[in-house]
Amino acid sequence: MEPVNYSKVLETAGIRPSVQRVAVYSYLYEHPTHPDIETIYNALSPLYATLSKTTVYNTLKLFEEKNIVQSVKIEDDKLRFDADTSQHIHFKCLKCGKVIDIEENKKTPLELPSGFTINKAQTYVWGVCPSCS
Repeated sequence: MEPVNYSKVLETAGIRPSVQRVAVYSYLYEHPTHPDIETIYNALSPLYATLSKTTVYNTLKLFEEKNIVQSVKIEDDKLRFDADTSQHIHFKCLKCGKVIDIEENKKTPLELPSGFTINKAQTYVWGVCPSCS
């Protein structure tokens, strides 16, 4: 797999690639565990002394506005983030708590009645993962 140029991804989305923004995006891309703001902050703050939770929050909000990440609300009390913006299912294991991507194998897109336009679609599934079965 070819390495990702994170700065280029941000530039292409119209985002100035500051050191902190690149760090947040690269963390999300390299950790497809759907981390929340707290997890991202705790992982990166020892490496970037000026990083704050507010910066992480604002950065993720900007990334979502520019469609390079998506928020995942699979729990009542926690907003998680995913750098994979393709259409896929989010599965949460009720035993271990992991959130896992499951690729959809659809040949046709979701069809709605005439006049409706889809901007974003997310599917959430809860159950027990193979590791916990």
